[in-house]
Amino acid sequence: MSELPTRAAPRSYLFVPGDRPQRFDSAWNSPADEVILDLEDAVAPAQKDAARAAVAAWLRPDRPVWVRCNAADSAWFQDDLGLAAVPGLAGFVMPKAETLPPALLELARVHGLGLIPLVETAQGIDLCEALARAPAVTRLAFGSIDFQVDLGIAGEDDGLLLFRSRLVLASRLAGRPAPIDGVTPSIDDEAQVRADTRRSRRLGLKARLCIHPRQVPWVHEELAPTATERDWARRVIEAMAAARGAAVAVDGKMVDRPILLRAQEIDAAPAPSARTRA
Repeated sequence: MSELPTRAAPRSYLFVPGDRPQRFDSAWNSPADEVILDLEDAVAPAQKDAARAAVAAWLRPDRPVWVRCNAADSAWFQDDLGLAAVPGLAGFVMPKAETLPPALLELARVHGLGLIPLVETAQGIDLCEALARAPAVTRLAFGSIDFQVDLGIAGEDDGLLLFRSRLVLASRLAGRPAPIDGVTPSIDDEAQVRADTRRSRRLGLKARLCIHPRQVPWVHEELAPTATERDWARRVIEAMAAARGAAVAVDGKMVDRPILLRAQEIDAAPAPSARTRA
């Protein structure tokens, strides 16, 4: 099994409708770790071509962003792939991901692009291990709302626990960063965004898809270690260093290498106000 990545992975991915170019700059300047210009669900069929053109015109190498292309079986997918050659594209978010089309994999290889499969169907969950291991895949994302529709599940909690955990396991086995959890549809409901993010963190999903910039700070704060956790981590690291790696007691509890690794992860986590760019 591959080692876990040492660099802090992005915690927030902010969607922006591709047919709203007036919002692109503000999204880039927001606290979000990553920006996704959306050509799929956020754009009406009649506006697809105009949205793609607006995205292509805005892309620039000094501000790389992701693009959620249209599904592989859609009428717009092939044209969306034309964005692969435009400097400033970090990669594609692939909706309804079940397999990754060979043409997409080849473009990712040629242009050095990342891929984020958005798992939104039963078939996608069934094949998530293969998706996580595919070339150019940066990490998995969970399209929880579409997934509920596909399986007839009501609610975000217990009914989706198994599937979130499967994505976490698949990501770990493939040596990818922890997966990105789905959106909170209530834009202004701070309590709900925070509760959903705490659930994500508890289950091992360490990033969120966001649909409005105001959600981003709430996500970052909930995914960040608390002051108490950071204090504990520093004491564990110091105690283990003094013991030269041997098992030692901290707060009356035994600490050995697995606990040290957890403490080091907490100590290295970015502050809520920091912006992590891939």
